[in-house]
Amino acid sequence: MQISRSHTTCAAATALLLGLTSAGPAAADADSPTVTPATGGNGVPLVFGHFENVAAIGYQTTEFIVSGNAHSYATGAPLTPDGMWNSITADATTAPYTTRVVVHTPIKAKQFNGTVYVEWLNVSGLADASPDWQHGHIQVAREGAAYVMVSAQAAGVNQLKCAAAGGLCPAPGDPVRYASLSHPGDSYSYDIFSQAGQAIADGNVLGSLVPKRIIAMGESQSAGRLVTYVDAVHPLVDVYDGFVIHSRGAGGAALSQAPLANVPVPLAAIRTDLASPVIQFQSELDVANSRLLARQDETPSGKFRLWEVAGTAHFDQYGLVVGLTDTGNGQGEIDNLAFMQDPPSAPQPGLLECALGINTGPMHWVFNAAVHWINLWVRLGLAPPIAPRLEATTAPGVSPVVYASDDNGNTLGGIRTPYVDVPIAKLTGTGNGPAPGAPPISANCVLFGQTVPFTEEQLAALYPNHGTYVVRFFSAALQAVFSQYLLLPDALHLLQAAAQSDIAK
Repeated sequence: MQISRSHTTCAAATALLLGLTSAGPAAADADSPTVTPATGGNGVPLVFGHFENVAAIGYQTTEFIVSGNAHSYATGAPLTPDGMWNSITADATTAPYTTRVVVHTPIKAKQFNGTVYVEWLNVSGLADASPDWQHGHIQVAREGAAYVMVSAQAAGVNQLKCAAAGGLCPAPGDPVRYASLSHPGDSYSYDIFSQAGQAIADGNVLGSLVPKRIIAMGESQSAGRLVTYVDAVHPLVDVYDGFVIHSRGAGGAALSQAPLANVPVPLAAIRTDLASPVIQFQSELDVANSRLLARQDETPSGKFRLWEVAGTAHFDQYGLVVGLTDTGNGQGEIDNLAFMQDPPSAPQPGLLECALGINTGPMHWVFNAAVHWINLWVRLGLAPPIAPRLEATTAPGVSPVVYASDDNGNTLGGIRTPYVDVPIAKLTGTGNGPAPGAPPISANCVLFGQTVPFTEEQLAALYPNHGTYVVRFFSAALQAVFSQYLLLPDALHLLQAAAQSDIAK
């Protein structure tokens, strides 16, 4: 990516590079928005489910108000399942918007590595949440990257303006700080996200730091919007240099929606003519929910990688609890291993009560590797390994998906870690739900999978003594590092946690 470029010129050049004819995507600019510092109100940015102690990892936080005029998008042909949508155009009319971005940057400017990760904030709970920052902040800080969170959708913007909880406001916002915010509807969210990226490229939100690479990421409903963004919008504007699409379904988000004409995207692969790399990161539940239909082939030289991670849920104990305080000193691994031995069903008492112990699997640690690899791929052209698929015994399109499992009940195939190869519990991405009489929010427990600890008898049969457990754990961790799905610093912390545990003592 060349910062502060002419996007009209770049879009035309991209079209030539991709071999697109006049029937391909029409060139459209990503406009440069107006950017001003956010001030007033409670004095702090508001993001839910968010690691906030950024000073502990050497970071600082700023917030900006971003405003401009955004396009929606239309298509002149059906949106085919292959994602090769070459008839997308930006509507001539625009709608004004004002949103915000939250920016985490290294306190010491010399530590900045030139990479900026940009998260499309998740609004499944009708408020801005940051699941990818929650899971990936340790690796972001190791690299010295900047991290920008974008309120791209109407639900998040509307909640920020709420004076009190109630109705469509799940929690109070900060109506003084965010009084100027206004969103014209999610049909415009794609261009708002493009313009946020352009503001970064223009040097308007990073202070003295100069961005060299801008990488987009988003989880769950945000992943669905990124699928549509990659296939429909990215070829037009070329703002982002790479993508991490985390926990997607079989399709993408609607290209446009009410009050504009609804253009749904029920099934969509990632288009195969991209010059920008994409890592699609899937848990066991994501693969099951997509009925295996989000899978697609990879080639060593292609720009797409699919990572399916054994023993993981759509969201988990790390994201809900451990990651809120994890500063990368190894305590997070120790805490998570302890949770695995005694998994709580209600990590947020009174708010979330699940019928079973929540998944304590390895998503965070493998996600760190995905963050590491997308940066290498964009910066140096070094592609990640092609990962094995989870072993399903059902055909694509069949529901429910059934996985093959080992004698311990853990799913076979996929990306392996010591959590599933040297297990102390059965870890699955499916099978949980709300406890009887739980509050309505506990319906989300279906996303959190299960941890079923092994009995003392099971542990004794697997590991005659603690030393045996640690040696086998070490071997599995080393294999995961050699396979390039676990980073060495994380492996060392996991080994520390295993050695300090009381397993098989």
